[in-house]
Amino acid sequence: QVQLVESGGGLVQPGGSLRLSCAASGFTFSNYAMSWYRQAPGKERELVATITRAGGTTNYADSVKGRFTISRDNAKNTVYLQMNSLKPEDTAMYYCYAYIGWRYWGQGTQVTVSS
Repeated sequence: QVQLVESGGGLVQPGGSLRLSCAASGFTFSNYAMSWYRQAPGKERELVATITRAGGTTNYADSVKGRFTISRDNAKNTVYLQMNSLKPEDTAMYYCYAYIGWRYWGQGTQVTVSS
């Protein structure tokens, strides 16, 4: 079955960095675009970044452009989100997402940006 398992979240000070990982299994990873979403308390889930199957094209929410980088390693079935210059407003649960005939989500990893 399809599984998406996120890791790498934690507590970081403003201006710091984190790297999230999402390990995928149960499908042919290289055949599908992958995305990261986030959801802050009391807010709707929002799209953060998307990467195409071979990684040639990426897209970002305006709020993270220039600070976050999505990438993937198809040999490792893993997608990453490098987050730099983190701000308190980046605090959220971050989810890995794939559409494989159905919407699949990971369990999420918490990112907290606070001094």
